[in-house]
Amino acid sequence: MSQDSSEGYSEGDLRGTGMSLKHDREWDYELDRITEAVAERDAEMVGLQFPEGLKRRASAVTDDLRAELPEDVTVMTSGQPCYGACDLDTYMMRRTDVFVHFGHSPMKESEKIIYVPLFSNVEVTPIMDESLSELADPDDDPDVGLVTTAQHMNKFEEMREWLEDRGYEVHTRRGDERLTHEGQVLGCNYASADVDADQILYVGGGKFHPLGLAMEHPDKHVVIADPVNNAITVADPEKFLKQRYASVHKAMDAEEWGVIFCTKIGQGRWDQAQEIVDDNDNAYLITMDEVTPDRLTNFGFDAYVNTGCPRITTDDGPQFKKPMLTPGEYEIAIGEKPLEELSFDTFHGTW
Repeated sequence: MSQDSSEGYSEGDLRGTGMSLKHDREWDYELDRITEAVAERDAEMVGLQFPEGLKRRASAVTDDLRAELPEDVTVMTSGQPCYGACDLDTYMMRRTDVFVHFGHSPMKESEKIIYVPLFSNVEVTPIMDESLSELADPDDDPDVGLVTTAQHMNKFEEMREWLEDRGYEVHTRRGDERLTHEGQVLGCNYASADVDADQILYVGGGKFHPLGLAMEHPDKHVVIADPVNNAITVADPEKFLKQRYASVHKAMDAEEWGVIFCTKIGQGRWDQAQEIVDDNDNAYLITMDEVTPDRLTNFGFDAYVNTGCPRITTDDGPQFKKPMLTPGEYEIAIGEKPLEELSFDTFHGTW
């Protein structure tokens, strides 16, 4: 959606749409698309799902929708935790005529789901200019891989052209069917970085994506250009690896294992969980939707294997009272693989 530049509005600004959101004008909530879907489907129930960082915007978005929708249409918001496009509120989906998932690109196409990625309008070229100090000079090494997250995909071609104008040969690819866009990375999938270049420029916020990228591709120099926090860093997984080594060592003496199968629609790896249990008489299968330290406390196992979202293990690992391992780390702990083969757990394929 574009705006007349003479009005001074940036792309994605909602003040000229007739549905003015007085909050977060840097995001386009695509309310017109939602209201059109409600009319087309003669919907009576609309469900909204926001990622954790945007749940506080739910009431304001609901107010704006109510102003445009017929009075007999009910708008409700999911209170379930949401950390990605794989994390859909299936209960709400079954009970609404229109289900809107904000903040992520589609991972599974569905006529019922409206994905609103919430593209950021922050300028990316200033921080990319600073990133040149960490990239090789194009005369020495012109090859560079380019990746970003869903929030900045609207600027991806601009990023590519900017690098090419400065003499770089930009390498990009769409990793696999779990990824919507060329050059996109997820917190659990970095296949788009598997390109013929020794250096990768990641444009986006957060440390988890580039950290995982650097671990899955340890031979690559990963430069992080964060346009939101205006910061340049180089991914260094050493501290993270030390934490993971420590968890594996603690689990080596474990006698009984809890093997977690996550029931969230896009996170279940049933075959992997069942294989672990079938091969170990002291392993017990646990099904859970939300995996938290408190929920595991009462089981009392010596260690756990998480076959769900890798970020449960890596982000929250230190908070668990007993070692929480990825399937690959579990193989190391029970002696099936050497410690040197410790790697980042990723999701490939889809549901």
